[in-house]
Amino acid sequence: MTFKPAALIAMTLLGFSALQPSAIAAPVHLSPAETTRVGRMIWQNECAGTVEGLVSWNQGEGFPSLGIGHFIWYPKGKRGPFDESFPRLAALLRERGVAMPAWTHGPAPWQTKAEMVRDGARVNALRKLLATPKALSVQTEFLIGRLNAALPKLLAAAPAGERRAIQHRFETLTRSAAGSFALIDYVNFKGEGILATERYRGEGWGLLQVLSGMKDGGDPVKTFSDSAKRVLTRRVKNAPPERKENRWLPGWLNRVGRYAG
Repeated sequence: MTFKPAALIAMTLLGFSALQPSAIAAPVHLSPAETTRVGRMIWQNECAGTVEGLVSWNQGEGFPSLGIGHFIWYPKGKRGPFDESFPRLAALLRERGVAMPAWTHGPAPWQTKAEMVRDGARVNALRKLLATPKALSVQTEFLIGRLNAALPKLLAAAPAGERRAIQHRFETLTRSAAGSFALIDYVNFKGEGILATERYRGEGWGLLQVLSGMKDGGDPVKTFSDSAKRVLTRRVKNAPPERKENRWLPGWLNRVGRYAG
């Protein structure tokens, strides 16, 4: 039997209804000015707002990070525990009419940071491309789209007894610009928290864990920020010693601390 797209969507929603206490939250909608501001703020968070930061390779990592959201791009033959997002972004950029170089269609062309640094011509060309107004707009669209797709995944992964509270907290945060930004930034920053590979000692550090750890009552953005600090501190405590993640913790805590103003 063949189903049309609309029928498939309806079947998906019906099948998912048993996993959640109420209807799926409406997508986050931001005004053009708010959307631009979100993109600029995330660019500042991830790349200090620099064009150079749009193609970088962080110390201690085995992959480059690209764009305003530092989207991960694994080299050929290499994988890691973290969600790879640059290929999906590159596909969206091409779909939106951004002329992406042919060499961005596959895995990252560099095996090491040193190789990337030596390939200055291609790196600089890609930085300039990602800094164009059209590419910046698409990158922000990609970030917002990731959040809008997150809630069903979170509810499916959450214990049944926590789903109602998680959905309520998510929807409450989306009712303000500050709360929407916190959700968009954090899910890009540390993921949804649903991948089994994104665990240290069995504990995750993504959006699901932050929402689960929130305390109800008071300012929801402040309680989200406080929960994020606890989750990130726990991640660093659980991390393998050789990763030396304590070097990043002050910056991480400062970043999520700014959610609350």
